[in-house]
Amino acid sequence: MRRAVVSIPSNIAEGFDRGSDREFIHFLRIAKRSAAEVETQILISEDLHYVSSDDAQTALSLCDEILRMLGTMIVKIGNRIGK
Repeated sequence: MRRAVVSIPSNIAEGFDRGSDREFIHFLRIAKRSAAEVETQILISEDLHYVSSDDAQTALSLCDEILRMLGTMIVKIGNRIGK
């Protein structure tokens, strides 16, 4: 889970530094997949009783917010380049 969490901002930073909107979108999509991976791992952690339901719901809400922000960024940058 830690690897997937670290991957989210790392991919955003790498994509931004590439200098191309198309490459940035590619890395934003990778970041979004990592966020979805974290979301799945939170659900599994809750099912296995590694975390409480309250803590899982808090983490899932944050994950959902990140997923929505990444989705919005992908759409806005895609619209800018006509993709």
